[in-house]
Amino acid sequence: MTATENIEAQAIRNQYEELAELAGSLAHEIKNPLSVIHMNIDLLSEDLADIDSPIRRRSLDKVEIIRQQCERMDALLRDFLRYARLSRIDLVPGNLNDQVDRVLRAYRAQADASGIDIQRYLDADLPAILLHSDSLQAALMNLVKNAIEAMPQGGQLWARTTSTRDGVALELIDTGHGVDDITLMHMFEPFYSTKEGGSGLGLPTARKIIEAHGGQISVQSEVDRGTKFVLGFPVPRRIGQ
Repeated sequence: MTATENIEAQAIRNQYEELAELAGSLAHEIKNPLSVIHMNIDLLSEDLADIDSPIRRRSLDKVEIIRQQCERMDALLRDFLRYARLSRIDLVPGNLNDQVDRVLRAYRAQADASGIDIQRYLDADLPAILLHSDSLQAALMNLVKNAIEAMPQGGQLWARTTSTRDGVALELIDTGHGVDDITLMHMFEPFYSTKEGGSGLGLPTARKIIEAHGGQISVQSEVDRGTKFVLGFPVPRRIGQ
């Protein structure tokens, strides 16, 4: 990369960081009045509980709708703040298998309850990578959660790690309902969601985390057949040797 390209790249990073900071500040400003609205909705519910009139039920229904929308907005703001703040993270040597195993164990009870069989094929000789445990687990949890939700009638989920020419790879394959080509094209775009009430930030945040690890994520899917995510991570020389 030339000196000019380095300067341009740094300028872009600075602009992004400034925009992320402004977006985070705006989200915080929204959270404050939202908290006040939520608190007053709770107080209004208590007041209505003491009223005996035909309009009480209709009023409580409307209050509940407002409460649900407040909770949805609050969840959206949390997801957005997580997405906007994620830029540079401190990476330390770690084992990808350990991260995968922790996430799968966290979802074991939910998978069992849904009739989902989880199969692990984790390479015992997998070299270490540079990682940030909390953020990487958050990304993996989003992918596993999506896979489980895609199999409400049960199915199978395979997790496989392997060494590659460029580093290490993780494959997550489910037998769920899959997605169509249009969804496949847009699924990593912020705020794009096919789920009712979804923020559309789960997969974009997961991709951002993986890219912050120097990795890449790709996806293949077929309706009624399932979905396959492939995550690739580099193995630095000082660790891989």
